[in-house]
Amino acid sequence: MRRSGFVLIGVLILCVLLLWAQGPAPSLEGVVHDASGGVLPGATVEVLNSAGTVVATTTADATGRYRFTGIPAGRYRIRAYAPGFQSLVVAVVIEQGKTAQQSLQLTVGSAAETIDALKKETHIVGGVAGGVPGGTMGGVIGGIIGGISSNAPPPPPYPSRPASQRMRTMPEARENYGHFEENRFQSPVVNPLSTFSIDVDTASYANMRRFLRNGSMPPQDAVRTEEWLNYFQYQYPEPAEEHPVSITTELATCPWQPKHKIVRIGLKSKSIEVGNLPPANLVFLIDVSGSMGTPDKLPLLKRSFSLLAEQLRPQDDVAIVVYAGAAGLVLPPTSGRHQDRILESIERLSAGGSTAGAQGIQLAYQTARAHFKSKGNNRVILATDGDFNVGVSTEAELIRLIEDERKGGIYLTVLGFGTGNYQDAKMKALSKYGNGNYAYVDNLLEARKVLVQEMGANLMTVAKDVKLQIEFNPARVQAYRLIGYENRLLAAEDFNDDKKDAGEMGAGHTVTALYEIVPPGVEGTVPKVDDLKYQKPQQSPSGKSTELLTVKLRYKPPTRDTSKLLSKPVGDAAGSIENSSEDLRFAAAVAGFALLLRDSEHKGSVGFDQVIDLASKSLGTDPNGHRAEFLYLVKSARGIGKSE
Repeated sequence: MRRSGFVLIGVLILCVLLLWAQGPAPSLEGVVHDASGGVLPGATVEVLNSAGTVVATTTADATGRYRFTGIPAGRYRIRAYAPGFQSLVVAVVIEQGKTAQQSLQLTVGSAAETIDALKKETHIVGGVAGGVPGGTMGGVIGGIIGGISSNAPPPPPYPSRPASQRMRTMPEARENYGHFEENRFQSPVVNPLSTFSIDVDTASYANMRRFLRNGSMPPQDAVRTEEWLNYFQYQYPEPAEEHPVSITTELATCPWQPKHKIVRIGLKSKSIEVGNLPPANLVFLIDVSGSMGTPDKLPLLKRSFSLLAEQLRPQDDVAIVVYAGAAGLVLPPTSGRHQDRILESIERLSAGGSTAGAQGIQLAYQTARAHFKSKGNNRVILATDGDFNVGVSTEAELIRLIEDERKGGIYLTVLGFGTGNYQDAKMKALSKYGNGNYAYVDNLLEARKVLVQEMGANLMTVAKDVKLQIEFNPARVQAYRLIGYENRLLAAEDFNDDKKDAGEMGAGHTVTALYEIVPPGVEGTVPKVDDLKYQKPQQSPSGKSTELLTVKLRYKPPTRDTSKLLSKPVGDAAGSIENSSEDLRFAAAVAGFALLLRDSEHKGSVGFDQVIDLASKSLGTDPNGHRAEFLYLVKSARGIGKSE
């Protein structure tokens, strides 16, 4: 026994000596950034062997850094990509006992490359690298970069992850989302009218993308279906000259409840070329408190506002107000012809201190009022993580402050940044009561979408206090349910009340709403109630009208206080969802995905595969690649879901 013990000890010593002789395990690390030098958190980095097989994958952290360990020494290729960027493929040599350094610079790609890439498949064999679980969704793959064709297929959805690494929200989260109950089915005999304010916000969709990129599902209350629907553009006709808004409707069978029908109501506001927009009086209200110091907050914010500043014309003025422990004016109203001065002021911003948001809001509106353009676009653009903690900070107090300020004809745009302490509910409320819109910026591509590509829609209001009221025909509708817009519901009498605030539509905006309809004779949808004791229950009429419903819309011109009315009847002629328009099929896919991620009681038979099938067959022309990216997000969520 003693002899065998000495032999075992000798073998162990020999193994240690061999490992020592080989040196430390090889590793590979670097930073992923864009052409401007800004880092790209969440970018995917893969290591490919000589056969082109992915042997390991990871994602760049909040500072854009990536790291691999435990890969055998040898020659490899690195492939890096992020949504909206071309993939980059470079050669690298990993030596035993050494750390290879490789910086990766990505360039913006085209939408066509995104769509082509999504038609291919790939296989991942390496799993987790560098201690970071999984990869992210695919991005733009196209062109020839570094001498190697990057028409390689995009990555698959997220690989399975151990239960200990999966979460519904991020572990450090101190994020706040307002709770809401989903709309229920209503009987048109009891409730013949459905009334709500339109919503053009998109923050919920971009925020969901951020969660999926980090390998987790978003909180249920972070999923607001209307903001997912309205993230995308649809082919609605331009409005007639008399009104700045057009109404489009379509009817088909419901994908997740084949016995039901789905109705799409689409609005399109008048488009205005950017060059023809009225002069702008903009105040950038920027949070520079200590909580904004991480790369996904102030650094990304500065690059985002620089994109907008580069679009300014000589007739446009911009001022910059910042707030931390106190508020201050760092740039007085300055003409767009002095672009260098504006960009320098943005670049000098740095984070530190507490968050006196209310003081900043007051100073921003004061600045906007002092330089008000009577025939211009007067707007405050607030950029923050929403973490107000000095002075007026409660949601109710901030709402009252914003309501008082909006009466002067100054609109509000709210841009959310960052993670961890993100205050979504507070920013949603500010935009709602400040006659404005709300977007979440998770990367530079989203900043370009919101502040450059959709600048007219997001910064120029053409119709305010826009309300929809739908009247259902009880002879043809047993029950109906509005999908989303829970935070925008109005009382029936609010529709004709011009004092009741509602949503705004900017130039070229589209708004989409979906209703799920239960035809007469379909059982099990509307809960039964006891017979009334003091009055006879209403009876469903047996009229011969072929109309299913009537859409009514009210809006006010931006400078008027009296609303105008549009009305459109919708006939009861539903075809199959397969034969409906690409826009309806895609909108149904988006709504179905939201039902899944909310784990809705109304999700019916919808599943990831059905959503993928609907979306893949309705990508259309997709000029900016947003629908293609949606398809990849669904595949990513399916991968996370299978591992739970």
